[in-house]
Amino acid sequence: MKKTILFLMLICTVALLSPAQNLLLKNGTIYTFDRGILKGCDVLVLNGKIAKIAQNIPNPKKITEINLSGKSVIPGIIDSHNHIAISGGVNEVAENITPDVKMEYQVNPDDPRIYYSLTGGVTMNHAMHGSANPIGGENYVFKLKWGKPAEEMLERRALRTLKMALGENPKRVSDMFPNSRMGVSYSIEKAYSEALEYRKERQTFRTKLKQTPKKERFKLIPPKKNYKLEALLDTLDKKMVIRCHSYRAEETLELIRLSKKFGFKIAAFEHIHQAFRIADELSANNIGISIFIDSWNYKVEASEFSPFGLKLLYEKGVEISINSDLGEIMRRLYMEAGKMRRYAGMNDLDALKTITLNPAKMLGVDSFTGSIKKGLDADLAVFDGHPLSSMSKCVITIIEGEIYFDRTKDKYVGLKKQGGTK
Repeated sequence: MKKTILFLMLICTVALLSPAQNLLLKNGTIYTFDRGILKGCDVLVLNGKIAKIAQNIPNPKKITEINLSGKSVIPGIIDSHNHIAISGGVNEVAENITPDVKMEYQVNPDDPRIYYSLTGGVTMNHAMHGSANPIGGENYVFKLKWGKPAEEMLERRALRTLKMALGENPKRVSDMFPNSRMGVSYSIEKAYSEALEYRKERQTFRTKLKQTPKKERFKLIPPKKNYKLEALLDTLDKKMVIRCHSYRAEETLELIRLSKKFGFKIAAFEHIHQAFRIADELSANNIGISIFIDSWNYKVEASEFSPFGLKLLYEKGVEISINSDLGEIMRRLYMEAGKMRRYAGMNDLDALKTITLNPAKMLGVDSFTGSIKKGLDADLAVFDGHPLSSMSKCVITIIEGEIYFDRTKDKYVGLKKQGGTK
């Protein structure tokens, strides 16, 4: 009952926030990647887009104006790997090759974790299939437009991504094949070989159809449509990229070999605790990583890790993004990014990129979000101090010019307990 009441309170809070897509943010410290850190600067938002970044911008139409003196403005945070806002589970375990299932079939726009994430400045999420299958389902990207229907949350401009998984998870999830790392690799290779054979059959049929007189074509029986293999062909045709759960270096290299053999693109490896061992190979193949900062030893595969390995990856030019995997960590991804200053030797802007621009590039959305630049979507997060400090907190979260979280208007955030316990 208490959870239901809190949920209704959150809905009512969002309804009270300004839906305006025109804003003038005044006198803040703006973290840009093309112009550096701009102090005492304004950001003008018109029709949900960033229209101007400069000092002393006049209010053109008496639009909503917010004074941000002493506050920092960063691009909206992007979590490149999570499993929130999904109903009914994230693993399809009936088969081990399931690229034809889509996570967007079960979007849950009422998941309260969407709102909790907004309180940490997160504006976009990559909701992924689980890691029970060597080849899992198609993931989806959405903006955290709390209070809006699922159709308005889904981000169709993003790359389509397909989940794969190596190692412990797919080989232990059930008693069926595969039960070994070599079996996982074979399962993937076999599936792509079948996809190529399926393509050959369809091409042969089309050729035969053209060569057959029109009056006789009705006698021809086309190959049965296979949605599973159609999805795999989409990855070969670069209509979809791979995001692969992986920990150990040797099996990661094996999937890179398969990607070259068949021609699918790996956009990023997830978790990848042994990435520092293959930094050269990742850099040479332009493959990013989506990782935790200092979380390891929670299972056998995760035991061989050092957060200082991130420095080697950074120096080798490997694109790094930080993910939460869990809803709780999403609220403090900015703190996780701050750790990159210590472990990887990054400056403030490069550390900030690990939760903004880098995941945006991996998801193919950097042309309209992930940085603060004229013409991009006004996806912004405002902090009351340094945006990478554990002493700071997000006070305003904006998506396409609309305020979805305002700490001053949400009386339930940070509410102090009064009158003792009950």
